[in-house]
Amino acid sequence: MTFTLIVEQLLNGLQFGLMLFLIAAGLTLVFGIMDIMNLAHGSLYMAGAYVAAETMQRTGSFTAAVLVAAVATGAVGVALELTLIRRLALRDHLAQVLGTYAVILIANDLVKMIWGPAPVMLNMPAVLSGPVRLLPDLLYPAYRLMIIVFGVAAAAGLYWFVTRTRAGVLVRAGASNRQMATLMGVRVPMLFLGVFVLGAMLAALAGALLGPITSVQVGMGEEILILVLVCIVIGGIGSIRGAFVGALLVGMVDTAGRAFLPMLLRQVFSPAVASSVGPTLAAIAIYVLMAAVLVFRPSGLFPARG
Repeated sequence: MTFTLIVEQLLNGLQFGLMLFLIAAGLTLVFGIMDIMNLAHGSLYMAGAYVAAETMQRTGSFTAAVLVAAVATGAVGVALELTLIRRLALRDHLAQVLGTYAVILIANDLVKMIWGPAPVMLNMPAVLSGPVRLLPDLLYPAYRLMIIVFGVAAAAGLYWFVTRTRAGVLVRAGASNRQMATLMGVRVPMLFLGVFVLGAMLAALAGALLGPITSVQVGMGEEILILVLVCIVIGGIGSIRGAFVGALLVGMVDTAGRAFLPMLLRQVFSPAVASSVGPTLAAIAIYVLMAAVLVFRPSGLFPARG
């Protein structure tokens, strides 16, 4: 276990955590403001990845692929909020879970109808396909470094939006006390629509950016949704700062666990056992972290103030 390997895995954890934040930020605001448990948020992430892959194949421009994915998924978010989410907001959480779970099934079948059941290729831009020398003995993929820079910029931009703009004040007011915001004259339907579309576009950006380094396939939204929910629980529902901290913690714990636990276990067990048990223990560590946070901070590390 060298210093170079540690730095490389920390960067990988930072990159993964920032992408989790893009998804978690929208979902935590949707739940915190709209009080809707939207299980279909992962499907919006999947939609962004598939639209980006299709646009990349047609245009050859990765920038266009990311932008089209965000805009197209935002349009899907508008339609989804107006036709379904707005009605589910009047129902209890069980109805919301069932309704949005149905969207997951429909979305997966639509993807199979359009692109087929096989994974789809989303190539990274050629200019970012090589490595960048960060240390004398550390070559780090340029594309992953770009994701880190983009994620930091997106997090800073979202923080500025929430804390420095009038729209952000309304979002924070709705997350902290939705009923009071309504009594103060906030146009709640427009606020709900804006928050939902923002969340959809952020999820699409994450899907488009992660597509070249993960598999763009049916069901990819459900896989990442579990981790995103853990991020939100750790950070605190309705809190952008909590989503950011929770996502970074989950990203670091998951990446470091998968990289270092097998190496440590090889000191005790055979390489085959260590390679199979290590990733499992890394996955368990995320939920142990969540349980520990809930024991000491049941509302999360940075809950939205009510």
